[in-house]
Amino acid sequence: MADAVPPATAGDRLHTPEGATAVLVLADGTVLWGRGFGAVRSTVGEVCFNTSMTGYQEIVTDPSYAGQIITFTFPHIGNVGANRLDVETATPHCLGVVLRAELTERSNYRSEWEFNHWLGSVGLPGISGVDTRRLTRRIRDRGAPSGALCHAPDGVFDLEALRRMAADWPGLEGMDLASHVSCTQSYSWSCGPWDASPGSDRYLPAPDPEFQVVAVDFGAKQAILRNLAHRGCRVTVVPAGSSCEDIMAHRPDGVFLANGPGDPAATGRYAVPEIRRLLETGIPVFGICLGHQLLALALGARTEKMRMGHRGGNHPVRRLETGAVEITSQNHGFVVSEDTLPATVEVTHRSLFDGTIEGFRMRDRPVFAVQYHPESSPGPHDSGYLFDAFARLMRGGD
Repeated sequence: MADAVPPATAGDRLHTPEGATAVLVLADGTVLWGRGFGAVRSTVGEVCFNTSMTGYQEIVTDPSYAGQIITFTFPHIGNVGANRLDVETATPHCLGVVLRAELTERSNYRSEWEFNHWLGSVGLPGISGVDTRRLTRRIRDRGAPSGALCHAPDGVFDLEALRRMAADWPGLEGMDLASHVSCTQSYSWSCGPWDASPGSDRYLPAPDPEFQVVAVDFGAKQAILRNLAHRGCRVTVVPAGSSCEDIMAHRPDGVFLANGPGDPAATGRYAVPEIRRLLETGIPVFGICLGHQLLALALGARTEKMRMGHRGGNHPVRRLETGAVEITSQNHGFVVSEDTLPATVEVTHRSLFDGTIEGFRMRDRPVFAVQYHPESSPGPHDSGYLFDAFARLMRGGD
C-alpha cells in the first residue's frame, strides 16, 4: 500500500488503490491506505505504537489509551480471538487499531469471538496493510502525530476532510481524559487473580480482606484491582474527582492512585489539591502511571510530554535499591521532570531505554509510586513485590 498520496475530494476514487477499504490520514497530509475491519466509522486522535507481542485485547481495553489510535508492531493480532474475560474495562476508550498483516484467524480454546467481530461490537475501527515499521520509525523520529482513521467498505473517502480532522485535533497536552473514563459512582471490588490451573476459565475469589483500600479511578485497569484484592485488600473504587473527605469517609488503611489517560497537569487541576490533603493524613499511598505523575505534581514537581512515549511489554527498568532489572509493561506519553522533584523524594527506579524516572518514594512518609504497570506480567512476576510493599506499609512496616 502506498502513502503520501495527494488529497482527493469526497467521492473521488481516482487515488484510492484497488481493494483499499480504510485509510489513515495524518495531520501533515500523509495518507496510509489499507483494508478495513471492525466498526465502519471514522475516528481522530494521537497515533502511537505498542511493541507488545501478546495481550492485544487487554491493550485495546486499557483506559490509558483514551484519545489514541494504537499501531501494533507485532504481526500476529487476532490469533487468540476475543473473550469476555480478557478486558481491562467494560468499554474500550481507544480510537482504533493499525496493523501490518491482516487479522490472524483465531485459534484458542478461550476464544468466544473473532477479534474483528468484537471490535465491531464495541465500535472500534481498524486498518491492516499499513507499513507499521515505517509508521513506527516516523513516530520515533518526529513524535506521535494526530491522525484520522476511516473504515469505509465502499472505498469512498474524503481525504481533505480527514486531513482537516487530524490537523484540527488539539492533541493530548492540556487534555483531561481521566474524568471521561473514570467511574461515576463508587463500587466495591472483590475478584482475585486468574486461576492458572489447566483448563480453568475463571478468576479466583479474593482471600478474606485484611485491609480497606480506596482506589481513585483515573482509568483503573481491572488487573490492578485483582492484584490488590489478592493481597488481602477490600477495594472501594471511587471517581477521579473524589475529595479527600470522600476518600477518608471509607476509613481506608491505604489509598491507591490508579493509571489513566491524558495530560497529568490537566487532571491535576482538580486531583492534586486532594492528593496533597491525603498526604497530610500520613496514610500509605501507592500510585502507578498517571497516579505516579499526579503524586509528583502534588509534591511540587512538573511533568512534560514525551516525543513518542513508552508503550509495550518489553521495557527494562532498573530497581536502584538492588540493581535488579525488571521487564515491565508501560503505557504513558508524559514523564516526571526529574530536576523538579523536591529533596524529600528519592528516585527508586529508572528506565534503561532513556534514563527517565520510573519510580520514586518519599523519604519521610509511607508514599511511593511507579510509572509502569506492575499488575501486567511480561516479567512475568518481576514487579509483583510492589503490591506486597503496599501491604507492608498498611501493616505499619517499611
